[in-house]
Formats: sequence, C-alpha cells, structure tokens
Amino acid sequence: MAGNGYRHAMSRLLLICALLAGISFQFVKDGPPGAGLIAWKGAGVALLAIWAASEAWDRKGWLLVAVLAFGALGDVLLETSGTVVGAIAFLIGHVLAITLYLGASRSSLRRSIFATALSACVIAGAAFALTADKGVAVYGLALGGMAGAALASRFDRRLVGLGAVLFVVSDLLIFAKGSALAGSLLPGLLIWPTYFAAQALIAIGVVSGLRGGQGGPISTR
Repeated sequence: MAGNGYRHAMSRLLLICALLAGISFQFVKDGPPGAGLIAWKGAGVALLAIWAASEAWDRKGWLLVAVLAFGALGDVLLETSGTVVGAIAFLIGHVLAITLYLGASRSSLRRSIFATALSACVIAGAAFALTADKGVAVYGLALGGMAGAALASRFDRRLVGLGAVLFVVSDLLIFAKGSALAGSLLPGLLIWPTYFAAQALIAIGVVSGLRGGQGGPISTR
C-alpha cells in the first residue's frame, strides 16, 4: 500500500511538473534563443511522455508514450534542425496516434476509418489553401487523420477529442501566420497555448481512459 501511495504521488508530481513547464514556456518563448530555451520548450511534452510511461501497462499506453515522445522531439527539432525535420517527427506522432485511436473505435472500424479519411482530406485541403505547399498538405493529411480518429474513438471527447481539435487549431494558426494572419498578433498569442493544451488533454484523457477501462476507454459519449 505504501509503495502504491508513493508511486501515485510521484505520478502526480510528474504531471504537475509537465503542466508547469508547458504553461510557463508561453511567458519565456520570446526570450534570448539558446539551448536552455530549447530544452524548456521540449520539457513540457517530454514530461507528459514520462508521466504517461509511469502509467502505461499495455500496448495502447505505450503507443501514447510514443506519440508524446515524438511530439517532444518535434518541439526540439523545429528549433535545432528546421521546420521539415521537426514536422516529420510530428507526422510520425500523428500516425501513431491514429493507430491508437482506431484501436479504440467508438463504432465500427469502417466508420472510424471513414471519419479519419474525411477529416484528413478536409484539413489537408485547408493546409494547402493557407500555404500552397504540397508538403504541408501531406502533413495536413496526418494531422486531420489524427483528429478524425480521436473524435471517432471511445476516448472522452471532452479531453481527447478537444485536445485533437486544439492541435489542429494550433497548426492551422502556424500555417496562417504567413498568409491569412500575416501581421496579426493572434498566432503568437495562441499557437503555443493551444498546442500544449492539446498535448496535455490528449495525455490525460488517454491515460484516464485506459486506467478506467482496463484497456478500453471510459467514455461512451
């Protein structure tokens, strides 16, 4: 019992540290560039991945860890290796997330795949419309597929579904920063908060769902 209490306390501490790291980055992100700032940027989602690992006990749990780990890697690579390399890390994370969500389909797998494909096409189209970049459109397929699969899964839509939608919003703001919202303050104000909120909601929602359902999500909404 004492061991379980200690483990739960450490798990809660990890989650709190992850949230503090991610939230606080919004207030320092425009500071002097350097290794410290890059590490701070990656810390929030990296700690979410470590927290998820402390709660993982099956394939779905470890898939979530991988999704978050590639997100943290993408955060760092965007700063150290450029947009394309960072985007590839995020794309891999989205593909893994699609695998996770389709494995927890709310209805038939066929319907979930249809929702995933439809969302992928819509977001890819929006991404291309905002950037006129085929590479961004390919990334948009994975992003949209992730969101569609999340919404079609049995995970709590108030957590995982909302998180997936916020992830899309964050990336669309990035795409619009150079076109429709060029010169606007909105991207700078909203990109990081919507992104980190997305990752946190997804992590908490999936962990809670797997914990409550013995391998299956808790929500049937």
